[in-house]
Amino acid sequence: MPFIAELIIAILLVISGVFGFVGSYGLIKLKDPLQRLHAPTKATTLGIGAVLIASMVYFVAKTGHVSVHELIITLFLFLTAPITANFIAKTYMARNLKVSDLPKSGTDYGWSVFSDPPKREPLD
Repeated sequence: MPFIAELIIAILLVISGVFGFVGSYGLIKLKDPLQRLHAPTKATTLGIGAVLIASMVYFVAKTGHVSVHELIITLFLFLTAPITANFIAKTYMARNLKVSDLPKSGTDYGWSVFSDPPKREPLD
């Protein structure tokens, strides 16, 4: 395997370790559940993405073929992590906050967790 490929793989693994550590540290040290949610969804997602890219570089350097598995895993991870975090945050808001605790939303729709959409008159 060429030295440049090994160097790129090593750099990506170090980057992934740093992001994983920062996400794990934030999960432990942050005080609010929504802040705790932010640390692993952002930092750890980037860390796992760097590991998957390092794996792709390794297999390209070793076999000469691009591995599609890592691309699919990366795409799935980057699409599902923010959606899952959004659902967890909405659940937290619905269980622990009151409507009076929230700032004004500035739209007719209000907050999606707490208020019904505005009533519209039916079209003829």
